[in-house]
Amino acid sequence: MTVLQPILHYSLHFLFPFLIAWILYREKWFKVGLIMLSTMLVDLDHLLANPIFDPNRCSINYHFLHTYWAIGFYAILLFFPKARIIAIGLLLHMATDFQDCLWINFG
Repeated sequence: MTVLQPILHYSLHFLFPFLIAWILYREKWFKVGLIMLSTMLVDLDHLLANPIFDPNRCSINYHFLHTYWAIGFYAILLFFPKARIIAIGLLLHMATDFQDCLWINFG
């Protein structure tokens, strides 16, 4: 793991939702950004892992709420307007976690 990986990871987790909210929902970007940021709760499934944190573990398809099935469900939520903001937040979260897998496998 390089020094850049956690900086990129947490920057994407905490700043990217607000950037996307500003691009897609400019009139209410801050509220939408907070909703997308709340999708970080999906990481509660990490508490079921042993060890809870492993910097060399790819979260995608390891943790229950990070499985391909869950990601497929999040993608389906895009088609429901009332769930769309949450779906975007969850998919951004999965994309951020996926880039960690690239660092682990190719870094």
